[in-house]
Amino acid sequence: MIELTPVQRRDLRARAHHLNPVVTIAGNGLTPTVVAEIERSLQAHELIKVKIQGAEREQRDALMNELCETLDAAPVQHIGNILVVWRQRREEEKNAAPATQKSGARPSTAKSAAAFAAAARRAALAKASAEARRSPARGPASRSRGPGSGTRGR
Repeated sequence: MIELTPVQRRDLRARAHHLNPVVTIAGNGLTPTVVAEIERSLQAHELIKVKIQGAEREQRDALMNELCETLDAAPVQHIGNILVVWRQRREEEKNAAPATQKSGARPSTAKSAAAFAAAARRAALAKASAEARRSPARGPASRSRGPGSGTRGR
């Protein structure tokens, strides 16, 4: 379990104030799937809120300690049914991802092809947008002088 200084804890409490709970722990407690979901959330966000339903204060304290021990996280705050937990993002997942790619695949080609397609879409949209801006400027002037718009009503 990570220990935080009071200054770090205060800063993390302030950052967590506007967050909504990302995981809810209900009657089944801290199951492996709940732990895995909290692990994913900590990896993605570092600072999360966890809502606990149907547990007394002592049970919530024990659950907070167990959760932080299991995930090597730091308990930031415990107010009512809401726990705030922080853990620094782990870099090991980024290093594991390139090893899973096929050796025959050329990721730079796929990346550049995707970038090329995105650039082509942007260029086509920009061209269509420019044409749309030009044509309405000519359109209303030609419509007002067209047939049937003579001196009727004057």
